[in-house]
Amino acid sequence: MPKYPPPQTASLRRDPLPLRGRTALVTGASRRGGIGYAVGRRLAALGASVYLHHHIPHDASQSWGADPGGPEAVAAGVREALGDPAARVCHGPADLADPAAPAALIAAAGEALGGTIDILVANHALSGHDGTLDEIDAAMLDAHWAIDTRSVLLLVQAYARMRTTASAVTPGGRVVMMTSGQDIAGGMPHEIAYALAKGALASVTRSLASGLADLAVTVNTVNPGPVDTDYLVGEEYRNVEERFPAGRWGMPDDPARLIAWLATDEAEWITGQVIDSEGGFRR
Repeated sequence: MPKYPPPQTASLRRDPLPLRGRTALVTGASRRGGIGYAVGRRLAALGASVYLHHHIPHDASQSWGADPGGPEAVAAGVREALGDPAARVCHGPADLADPAAPAALIAAAGEALGGTIDILVANHALSGHDGTLDEIDAAMLDAHWAIDTRSVLLLVQAYARMRTTASAVTPGGRVVMMTSGQDIAGGMPHEIAYALAKGALASVTRSLASGLADLAVTVNTVNPGPVDTDYLVGEEYRNVEERFPAGRWGMPDDPARLIAWLATDEAEWITGQVIDSEGGFRR
């Protein structure tokens, strides 16, 4: 007999609700046109209870604006996707530029969903307020570092501490961070502060994966490539569209499918990876 026998036939059949009984926090889930919303719906459809973080002032300051229905409309859309009638969808605000906010958000999400968080998807980011090497200044660098990098690491820290204090180490812990392809050919020369902050997350992925392995937590980072979240229009939009072999932009559900799969037990052997989900985008 082999030391590690192959799985029984029954275990090869997919559970339609592989995240039943698990809990997830998705940050940056404030608009129905965003990646966070798509991720929340995918996790909910697979059985998870989901806490959606939002920071409305950020969206209100951008060209796309805040969701006209507000946070409750976003949460209602995620509730529509629930695969397990016993699962819940909750939401709450946090300004993650505040150093105290990440730990408070983890605590609030854990309390709302029953005590602990299994899946952390750090999807939030600071948009705009960036430039070329000649245009950036200390304030831009500090703002992107605080939100795009520091807050993510503090979220992961608080998440790990929550799991450390749990009664027992349980499998199924997942952390997914988001990066932006700044390490791929061409880089992001017009968004230096953003590229620097996101590059730090890609760089630290393996270190976090090693550090959290004993807690039965996997850590991976996803680069979704250009995704149509209403931030480009007109000729610029068409120029990007033409560089996809499929002739269309990436849509929020494209990276959401990958992230949801990484949250399942099928992905338990994948950790410390930066995964590109770009549909063959040609730079």
